[in-house]
Amino acid sequence: MKNEPEVFNITGAQTGMSKDQKSRQTVYLFSMGLRTACFIGGFLASGPLRWILIVGAVGLPYFAVVIANAGRERGGWRGEQPFTPPVRDALTTESRTSD
Repeated sequence: MKNEPEVFNITGAQTGMSKDQKSRQTVYLFSMGLRTACFIGGFLASGPLRWILIVGAVGLPYFAVVIANAGRERGGWRGEQPFTPPVRDALTTESRTSD
């Protein structure tokens, strides 16, 4: 039999874009809620806990954005085995016929 293209199972497909965006939005909103709680706690707390909460409130947006943007990767190989491109014969100058 000739080399036939590999057939992929539906389980190897990526999740839908809307489902992916929804999950990333949920994670981001949770992180921003935690940031708000850190700000409020920073004003209400005293001592070292106050500064820990304020640092958390200031630093959390960076990590929230990085985590939210680490969703769907564009391109790449999603199969179970390493990707090997199909072998094709290359055209060379010797294989041409002259008229």
